[in-house]
Amino acid sequence: MASNVVIVGGGVIGSSVAYFLRAADPSVQVTVIERDPTYARSSSALSAASIRQQFSTPLSVLMSLYGIDFLRSIGERLEVDGERPSIDLHEGGYLFLATPRGDSTLRENHAMQRSLGADVTLLDTSGLRARFPWLNADDLASGVFGESGEGWFDGYGLVQALRRKAQSLGARYVASDAVDIERDGRRVSGVRAANGTTYPCDVVVNAAGAWSRPVAAMLGIDLPVHARRRSIFNVSSPARLDGCPLLIDPTGMYFRPEGRGWICGTSPSADNDPDDLPLDEVDHALFDDVIWPTLAHRVPQFEALRVERCWSGYYEYNVLDQNAIIGAHPDIDNCLFANGFSGHGLQQGPATGRGVSELILHGRYTTLDLSPLGWSRVLEGRPIVEKNVV
Repeated sequence: MASNVVIVGGGVIGSSVAYFLRAADPSVQVTVIERDPTYARSSSALSAASIRQQFSTPLSVLMSLYGIDFLRSIGERLEVDGERPSIDLHEGGYLFLATPRGDSTLRENHAMQRSLGADVTLLDTSGLRARFPWLNADDLASGVFGESGEGWFDGYGLVQALRRKAQSLGARYVASDAVDIERDGRRVSGVRAANGTTYPCDVVVNAAGAWSRPVAAMLGIDLPVHARRRSIFNVSSPARLDGCPLLIDPTGMYFRPEGRGWICGTSPSADNDPDDLPLDEVDHALFDDVIWPTLAHRVPQFEALRVERCWSGYYEYNVLDQNAIIGAHPDIDNCLFANGFSGHGLQQGPATGRGVSELILHGRYTTLDLSPLGWSRVLEGRPIVEKNVV
């Protein structure tokens, strides 16, 4: 069992690993190397911060079922010195919509999700109109709505709560950048930081998010995780959308309530999605050409709206299958990866932190088996097909 663990990256994944490790075994020394303690450019702080069970793969459903349980009890789990954190969890539900072309897939996913305990309801066109009268359902065949266990929250608050709890349990956070990983054959011996210090370790965890690929390259490993920019727009409108959930249009465009307005976004086309675009730029053309027309079609009241603010953050995008890569690479004995969540990191962070801590402490998963997300599928070119990618 490891006695000294270094985690590269202190966002939701790295801080979750640190928390679960120290909570399970206070004898394990945990050092988290985080380049930006303000988290100003972190995916955790810049995302739309939501959680759902509406995936097409059972493991993702189970990870998020644990995630919602964790978020609901965050006050008692992450209490420090009598202070209970709040992340403003709002279980407003997801609403996935399907045209006739996607109807059978949506129904298959719904049946699987229900079988695993997800509280989701299948609605036909008349059901959609009755429940969401502001919705244009003319071209829709069905929708699935999360009655509970789905919604949105304060992602930055979650990261800060995990970090503060991990620190209270004895995890050490170092404000620096990892610049090299010392390797001797099949083992890593330490991580050198930009501050000039080398931190020795029995195990190193790559939880560097959108910057995880260069960290893996320090070990000579090609990690298929790229930093892909995603722009988010906060809009105001005179629209009145009672009971508005987080809606996923069949095109992939999404929107949800945020205060008195809404936030919305979509992924750019595959041929216009390069790596490492600057975060201080926002894809305004994507809003004008794609998002707004789609919003106005799906919700006619959105023909009148105004962009109040906008920002960009990175997806740590797994180009193989947009699912996480969790576990050890076969070429290195004591380096664990937790990367490539492709927009699912906040909601899958608790399950990942728990699972990675189990690998470190026990050499195996003892609760939820995350081994399907391991390196073998990557090296063998066997993608996990997730049909509900947002």
